[in-house]
Amino acid sequence: MQEFFHSVTLDRDKCRGCINCIKRCPTEAIRVRNKKAQIIAERCIDCGECIRVCPHHAKRATSDKLSILSKFEYTIALPAPSFVAQFNNLEDVDIVLNALIDFGFDEVYEVARAAEIVSAATRKLMEEGALPRPVISSACPAVTRLIRVRFPSLIDHILPLNAPLEVAARLAKRAAAEKTGLPPEKIGAIFLSPCPAKVTAIRMPLGTEKSAVDGAIAVSSIYPRLLSYMKEAAEKNLRFLSEAGRIGISWGSSGGESAGLIGDNYLAADGIENVIRVLEDLEDEKFRDVNFIELDACAGGCVGGVLNVENPYVAKTKLYRIRKNLPVSLNHLEDADLISNGHSEEALCWDVPLEFVPVLKLDDDVFEAMRKMEQVEQITASLEGLDCGSCGAPSCRALAEDVVRGLASVDDCVFRSISVPAPFREQDNEDK
Repeated sequence: MQEFFHSVTLDRDKCRGCINCIKRCPTEAIRVRNKKAQIIAERCIDCGECIRVCPHHAKRATSDKLSILSKFEYTIALPAPSFVAQFNNLEDVDIVLNALIDFGFDEVYEVARAAEIVSAATRKLMEEGALPRPVISSACPAVTRLIRVRFPSLIDHILPLNAPLEVAARLAKRAAAEKTGLPPEKIGAIFLSPCPAKVTAIRMPLGTEKSAVDGAIAVSSIYPRLLSYMKEAAEKNLRFLSEAGRIGISWGSSGGESAGLIGDNYLAADGIENVIRVLEDLEDEKFRDVNFIELDACAGGCVGGVLNVENPYVAKTKLYRIRKNLPVSLNHLEDADLISNGHSEEALCWDVPLEFVPVLKLDDDVFEAMRKMEQVEQITASLEGLDCGSCGAPSCRALAEDVVRGLASVDDCVFRSISVPAPFREQDNEDK
């Protein structure tokens, strides 16, 4: 059986058994049994939606501690494009980058730099007509995993390029190895992550066997520690460290990646419910005239990640202010030649194809699966159809599937145990 790593975890002591999480999970990966939530590992895509809606803070995201820096002889900070939007009154990105050096990192490589390279590679592939339209962005790992488990017919539409985070780590480590003479294993590329999905993507990468990223620190963990260093950095002569333009920084919010394609025939959607709606419409072939689709599981894009500290809409405004005076782009496709001596666009491509993960199937045997599906339909028809979640499953159909799998009983439905007195039934019929 395949082992799954998940950044999203459950604190059973804090869980009260409410059903907020089961109603919002996009892959129906949560059940409430014996007054406690349970996460079905193979279904979870680490989107963080359960963390966002849990009123008791029973869901949380695990990430590396700041002490990870001591494990390497040379460390590189990889701040996400949304990272600079977490700070108030920031007029110069170099203040943040210099503070990261003073904090203890040996070098800073902005993920926004790699984003500009990925944008250039995407433009090139689309101009060559090498990709089926519409092309779906592969930048958000939660969306990519969602497609793998729930929309397998759309897998071929996913952009087969490594996400900017992976490209940034490869570029930064290759340059650092040449600069220091250290072997790659002694160089740590540490991502400052806005969301749990990217933490998971480092441990269980998509499109590659092993990620070049060595760890992920939550933005919320480093943010309070960094403020004092930023104050000191602002009072001294800053080193010019920022090498990202408007295109790269824009990736931090919804629509930024699409804008980097320098065209207007695209669609951008954010928030997991909106993403699902777009994917369902795409399955129904409703977007025939769209060339590119950018989807972000978090509301507002990466600025809406649950590991951030700033309100996503405030952060989006800050990001706009920061990027408006920047040049369009400072990084080009040729810069990716640092990865290999071959063609840069080939070096950026996945080396492992994306495959369907049938975690929602009822049985490995087709005929047995069909028989169980028939049972699911019968049980679903016998239930009230209210999808209230009181049984601990997100819908009546999900309860029926659990019953067929032997994980629940139809008696878990609270309405099956309610006996309505006859006079009230008669009055109810008269009212109808």
